[in-house]
Order: sequence, then C-alpha cells, then structure tokens
Amino acid sequence: MNINEALDKFAQHLYVEKGLSRQTISSYDSDLKQFFLLYKDKSDTSDLYPTDLRDFLSVELNKGHSASTALRRLSSCRAFYNFLIQEKIINITLDKVYAPKPIKHLPSVLTLEEVEALLEAPNTKKDEEYRDKTMLELMYSSGLRVSELINLEIRNINFSKSYIAVKGKGKKYRNVPVGEFAIEWVTNYINDIRCLNPGHASKYLFLNRYGKPLSRQFFFKKIKVYALRAGITTHVSPHIIRHSFATHMLENGAELIAVQEMLGHSNLATTQIYTHVSTKRIKDAYDLYIKNK
Repeated sequence: MNINEALDKFAQHLYVEKGLSRQTISSYDSDLKQFFLLYKDKSDTSDLYPTDLRDFLSVELNKGHSASTALRRLSSCRAFYNFLIQEKIINITLDKVYAPKPIKHLPSVLTLEEVEALLEAPNTKKDEEYRDKTMLELMYSSGLRVSELINLEIRNINFSKSYIAVKGKGKKYRNVPVGEFAIEWVTNYINDIRCLNPGHASKYLFLNRYGKPLSRQFFFKKIKVYALRAGITTHVSPHIIRHSFATHMLENGAELIAVQEMLGHSNLATTQIYTHVSTKRIKDAYDLYIKNK
C-alpha cells in the first residue's frame, strides 16, 4: 500500500474509531512527517521494517531534541506501525526500543496574588474585555482546557445548579462545578454583551466581534496582554491558569480525586504532579521565612 494512502487510513482511524480531536491528529501527522523526512525512500508499506523506530529515536536524540520530544514522536510512529500490523497491512514484529526517561518538569503556577491581578486586568467598560474577563473568571473557576473554554456551548451551562457539561478529550463529557461568581459573570456577559453580538444566535458562548468562535491563538495573545498589564513577569498561558487552578484547589484542601475529575484526567498519576507543586511552594515559602528570620 502506498504510504500516503496508509497515512490517510491511520488519520481516519484516529478520528472515527479513537475519537481524537483534529488538533491531536494534526500532532500525529506532524510527528510522522518528521519520520518520513528521515526515510524519504519509503514510498510503500512494504518498505517498513522493525528496526525503523529504534533508528528514528537514535537520530532524534542525536539531533539534540529533548527526550520528551523524541519519545512523543516515537510514540506517534509506533501507533502508526501498530495500526498497520492490526489491519494486516504489514506483517512484522516491532523491536523493543530502549528509550531514555524524560525529565519531569513541574508545571509553572501563578500565586494567588498574580491570579487576582490577572483577573482584574481587563477593562470591563469595553465589551471585548468584558468577555475576556468572563473567560478568565470561568477558566480559573473550573480548570478548563483552553479548547474546552472556546468550544463551550450555552446549552451545556446549568445556571441554576452552577455547573457546566464539558466535552473533553475523546469526546467524553464531565460535569464541572463552577463558582457562583463566575456564573454571575457569564450571565451578565450573555445578557448585556453577547445579546448585541451579530452572532448572538450561535451555539457557542464566547464570540469575537464578528460573531464567530474565538481561536486558541487569539485567547493566548489576549492573556499575554493582560499579564503584561498586571505586571506579571513570568510566562502566562491558558494552561498555566489551569495548572494554577489545580494547585490552589489542592492547597486549600480539595481531594485529589475530585481535582482529577474536574480536570478530566483519565489517570490519577497525571493529577498527582500538582501535589509536588504544592509541596514545593510550601517548602519555598518556609525557606524564605527561615532566610529572613
């Protein structure tokens, strides 16, 4: 089978059978492009061999890529090979690849004071910044991923019970409680700002001035503007707001499993990293106290 045809079948498998988002599928595609840049002579699936993955990892590491990047690309390529094996398109047994363990980096988080400054940065006298303020309040109140925030539909908000039904990874829904303060901002945004938007009939909650849903890139840029306005010198992104939400929840006594469910993590180990963040913050505060005593 032609390689391009095999790649198309794999992408369709990821979308239809695995239920992955187009963005995730695009990441697979990007990794596989790097693979076939190395193996330009492979035009047919009969050209694929068990040693390809091991050699690809070696080349990636020799290029100076981090272990995390190299392993992510290896994982994408292994998934492609396994798909071809399962579909009986190729008949090979993959070699075991011994890979280095990636260095674990603790996620960056904002202090409570920095979050407060960020939330107060938008000028709510301007319609667009009122919308942005509402988005920031909702994101910090619920720990939503940026993709979940910009794709949130009005019908999935339960105003009376203060929760939202969020469609996360794998098209799975979860109910996420939202603070009354954030719900109040959403309500006011809908009644005072969004109702005047040319796209007010749209199913999506947050709209640009033309009535269209916002893009991830647009919201990321807006956050950088507000972080600068708030005097925050560290890097700020939608994901860091999510990290901050999780860390602050745990620091205030929330149970780990509850935070896992709110974040939509399928594996508790993914959520446990925030316990390390909380411990490190407490240790840093203690060290500072001892130093200044």
